[in-house]
Amino acid sequence: MLTNKLTAMRAEKDADDRGFTLIELLVVVVIIGILIAIAIPLYLNYQKGAKDKAAQSDIRAAVAAYQQCYTDNNNAYVVEAAVAHTASYSLSCNGTSEGVNLSGGTTLTVTASATAVAMTASNSGGHSGKIYSYDSASGGAIN
Repeated sequence: MLTNKLTAMRAEKDADDRGFTLIELLVVVVIIGILIAIAIPLYLNYQKGAKDKAAQSDIRAAVAAYQQCYTDNNNAYVVEAAVAHTASYSLSCNGTSEGVNLSGGTTLTVTASATAVAMTASNSGGHSGKIYSYDSASGGAIN
């Protein structure tokens, strides 16, 4: 009799364990949706910030290349009219060459005379309007 009662209780318990209710599943889906809605904009913002940092790094490297060329050319810059570079390029410096490497999406605009060089850099994947600039004639800080 006790065995029959235990078997009946087990069968009744197994009948009740059928899985999750629709409400429980909907709550989980809503929570996941909220987390995704928070995470995607943050991720995209980090991506744009990384593209901006790439442009800033590219202009710093270009400044170093132009300064090295300045020294190799007996204190004279390689003269360039306003040129917008979108890919890596080389500077010819009195028998040597200096490479200027650009990240994908970076546009580097250079204007150089024999005594000064001015540059601006931006990345198409970064925040719109974020432009870094350098001017050797006004102190040489990257803004």
